[in-house]
Amino acid sequence: MAVSPCGALWVRLNGRPAQLRVSGALWLEAERTLVAADLHLEKGSSYAARGQLLPPYDTPATLSRLEAEARALSPARIVLLGDSFHDARGADRMASRDHARIAALADAAELVWIVGNHDAEGLDDLPGRRADALEVEGLVLRHEPQPGLAPGEVAGHLHPCAKVAAARRSVRRRCFATDGSRLILPAFGAYAGGLNLLDGAYQGLFRRPPTAAALGADRVHPLPWTRLRPD
Repeated sequence: MAVSPCGALWVRLNGRPAQLRVSGALWLEAERTLVAADLHLEKGSSYAARGQLLPPYDTPATLSRLEAEARALSPARIVLLGDSFHDARGADRMASRDHARIAALADAAELVWIVGNHDAEGLDDLPGRRADALEVEGLVLRHEPQPGLAPGEVAGHLHPCAKVAAARRSVRRRCFATDGSRLILPAFGAYAGGLNLLDGAYQGLFRRPPTAAALGADRVHPLPWTRLRPD
């Protein structure tokens, strides 16, 4: 593992180089492919419809971060690993200006929507194409990790987070989780929650205890399994 000048962490993933970005996105430089998981766009409006009011700024904030990555990297392809919207009606509730921002991303790069459990419906009218999974030079990009070991799989869905003790207090951060064979991305969405990497949901997914690559303010921090703490 090596930290780049921009704070991203270079790792070997199933034998190939991959960059874990401070934003929580994955950059596959050789294929010019930018990958982000679990944007959960329109989560705020979904909660508001059920009477739980959240500031309605999650979609603009999340798209701004995705646009910043696209400007920095000029990808040929952007892959969104499912649960891009919080529910099936999210795209209908989205403001027209945010629809235009997604259209601009699709004009600049091939946009691929991997179907997730939250957005199995509601993607048809958006620019780009839908897919259940996508193969990229020895890697398989999908939403939900398959049970058991899956070399080369890149997935989201679980929203991994790492908790560590530091200077009389604990710190909890979104993180990547990888054993060098498989990678689970953190949630990219502004309002998306997280599941502690020590949770039983991760058991059996890795050949050995995974490294937690935690998102800091300006760099990605690799954390050994022994430093992690439960919630």
